[in-house]
Amino acid sequence: MSTTVEQDIQALTRNMLRRKLYVVLSHGKGTDLRPYLAEHLRWMVGLEKTGKLFASGPFDIGASGDGMTILRADNAEEARAIAERDPFVVNRIRTYEIREWTLMEGSFGITVNYSDRSIDIA
Repeated sequence: MSTTVEQDIQALTRNMLRRKLYVVLSHGKGTDLRPYLAEHLRWMVGLEKTGKLFASGPFDIGASGDGMTILRADNAEEARAIAERDPFVVNRIRTYEIREWTLMEGSFGITVNYSDRSIDIA
């Protein structure tokens, strides 16, 4: 690549976040998730409350049993240890793979209405 292209790339990425996260891609086995769903949701809320959970949710409204969870972990080993304790994994109704992911760009918005104490996240 030319020096100009490299300089352009460096300028564009200079201030980007570069936050390392871990993506857990969960694969359903066609098994009904409902018997373990409440336990799984409690587990996810617990991760959220401790700051380990960045985002999580099912693909295709849960029809396949597949989902994705993005974790704030110090390394892949910690992410794997967290994923291994998911009730869906413990009960062998999901397998998973972990991918390191670097968050570079994006945004989110939040509106707090004092009058009725409502919050909207965009």
